[in-house]
Amino acid sequence: MDENSLDRAKEFQDRTKLFAIRVVKMFRALPKTDEARIIGKQALRSATSVAANYRAACRARSKAEFIAKMGLVVEEMDETVFWLELLVDADVMSADRMKGLVDEANELLAISSASLNTARKRR
Repeated sequence: MDENSLDRAKEFQDRTKLFAIRVVKMFRALPKTDEARIIGKQALRSATSVAANYRAACRARSKAEFIAKMGLVVEEMDETVFWLELLVDADVMSADRMKGLVDEANELLAISSASLNTARKRR
């Protein structure tokens, strides 16, 4: 890995961790209803999994292990987008309040998907 790649990897690690923290804070702000807690816990679980799995991908011992871990990152990121959208679509949280978080989730999904596709092509 060249220095530029390492910088991008560190930046994405930081970004996924900050995203997970934002989801934790969003979870704390949810209404105290059963549906908000159930959907919120799903979003919390998948968002924190993204950060943890990307960190693990950066420490992969082989290209195959990196691809496998990035597959998990993409899967969990897509799931996170779903849960965040569901919170809005079910009128648990307003679209305005969730816009920044949903936008960041979609950006992280696009970046991680592109990274996975690039790794698969270089295999």
